[in-house]
Order: sequence, then structure tokens, then C-alpha cells
Amino acid sequence: MSLIGKEVQAFTAQAYKNGEFIDVTEANFKGQWSVVCFYPADFSFVCPTELEDLQGQYSTLKDLGVEVYSVSTDTHFVHKGWHDSSEKIGKITYAMIGDPSQAISRQFDVLNEESGLADRGTFIIDPDGVIQTVEINADGIGRDASTLVNKIKAAQYVRQNPGEVCPAKWEEGSETLTPSLDLVGKI
Repeated sequence: MSLIGKEVQAFTAQAYKNGEFIDVTEANFKGQWSVVCFYPADFSFVCPTELEDLQGQYSTLKDLGVEVYSVSTDTHFVHKGWHDSSEKIGKITYAMIGDPSQAISRQFDVLNEESGLADRGTFIIDPDGVIQTVEINADGIGRDASTLVNKIKAAQYVRQNPGEVCPAKWEEGSETLTPSLDLVGKI
């Protein structure tokens, strides 16, 4: 069942962020745009490359009013250990949520029940706490965080301009479409 258009359900978790343990709930996803990036495990192979890449886009995303959260089924203690011991992960300044109960991964439908680990899932959540985009990759396929910037801009544009839609490869400032009977068969 698709999660698009669904509000994030209640949860409580602990996270590691900037040298501190913090509490995170679904309320953190309200009042701003959010990116939630699930990954299988700390101290792994593809995951640190993705999380470092996401950190590379973090300031651009922050400029767009977006907060970033990464999530794995490891604990917040393991996140701190990884942060302290890995050059790539040591750069991360966004919250790293621990999901050892697997409840959040299950809620977002990215839990691999056989391994007990999260799949590579990326979610864009609007300021109402509603999921607007979902991307899920197989374990061996890393993501490119730069694609999030245009997706966020498109989601923000559509939210601010009801009745308009963004076509494929849309970039900020380019033409949008206003669906109507007149457009049917003409695109």
C-alpha cells in the first residue's frame, strides 16, 4: 500500500546529533519540510557513502527549509560510536535516529523482516507531516542526494501553487503545467 499522501504515525525514538542524544517524534516532522533517509546498518559499506553524500547536500536542503534525519535499526549509541570512529560519518551534523525496535522502519514499510534491517528508503515529508515522495532502493544500490534538491523544490512549488504540476526534469524557474481538458493528448 502506498504511503504517498499519508501522515506519519506517532513514534518516539532517540537520536544522535552534534555530540548529544536527543528525542525525536513524529512532531519533529511538522512545521517544516523533512527528508527521512533509512539505511541498513552502521559500520557497513554503501551506507557511509550515502550519508556523507547527504551531508554534502545538508546546507542546501537547510536553505530550502528542510531538516534531515537518517534512520537505521541500530541504537543511538551505535550511531555515536560510528560517528566517533569514521571519517565520513564524523562529518554528519543531521540527526541519526536509532530504531532498534524496528517500529519506525516498519511504519515506513522499509523493514526487511528476514534481516531485521531497513531497506534504503528516502521520504520527503511536507510541513503537515504528510509523505510526498518515496524512493526505495535495493541494498546494493546507493542513492544520490543531489536529486533531493529538485524534488524538494518541485514539492514546495506544487504546495504553493495549487492546480499546477511539475513535469519530468522540472527545475526551479522552468515551465509548469496546469492540467485541463485542453491539455489532454497535446503533451
